[in-house]
Amino acid sequence: MTDTGARPVPEARTRAAALGYWAATLFVTSELAVGGGWDIARLPMVARVTEHLGYPGYFLVLLGIWKILGAAVLLAPRLPLLKEWAYAGTVFVDSGAVVSHLVKGYQLAELGYLLPLLAATGASWALRPPARRSPRPRQIS
Repeated sequence: MTDTGARPVPEARTRAAALGYWAATLFVTSELAVGGGWDIARLPMVARVTEHLGYPGYFLVLLGIWKILGAAVLLAPRLPLLKEWAYAGTVFVDSGAVVSHLVKGYQLAELGYLLPLLAATGASWALRPPARRSPRPRQIS
């Protein structure tokens, strides 16, 4: 048996990381699923904001479908490569929302929800367990 030099992770750290991962992931996926449903349904309050931001109405349906698919992938077991894409898409959507709101002069209070959502996406990604990560490419020596 070879010593890999890896140190055992304390169980409390593993448990805390798992709780943090699931809390962040459930927050993000809930927002994706609910927000995606609202987008697809083109709820008047969502349609008004989208119109004010300068996006066409059909963009809501497209965005809503991708949000729901992203939530499903993040919650599904395995699928590590698709999860990477879902995280990237979520960061694009959330950061795009932040920039769009700032450019169009929305109040900074709007960011009180968007920035924590972006942070939760990062936390979910950073804390994901090994089974939900893409394997590292092999180094060529």
